[in-house]
Amino acid sequence: MPRDPRLIQIRTYQLAPDAREAFHRAFVDEAVPMLRRWGHEVVAFGPSEHQDDAYFLVRAYDDLADLNARQDAFYGSPEWRQGPRERVLAMIRHYQDAVLWASPETIDDLRRRNPGNAAPPG
Repeated sequence: MPRDPRLIQIRTYQLAPDAREAFHRAFVDEAVPMLRRWGHEVVAFGPSEHQDDAYFLVRAYDDLADLNARQDAFYGSPEWRQGPRERVLAMIRHYQDAVLWASPETIDDLRRRNPGNAAPPG
């Protein structure tokens, strides 16, 4: 039975100088487990291959309404706001999002080729 396409959000972060290792640890240890507890499908995340202070996060949603509802609930939650929010935001210079539809096969391939739990290069 074929699976439906998903809306993926690709978030790229420009980090403060020398923050990538600490940011990655915060992602692995706190942010990603928290996102998953809140029902976000985290597809891939990790240090970018092209720039020392760049990082990415890819999440999949049913549609734009699902993305907005899940993100509003998560980012407005006391768990996030009273948890790692301030420390994580302090390491980010800016971020940018793009959303696009992807097949389940593409999402599976992104997941396989971008294991986020690996240590940052360099």
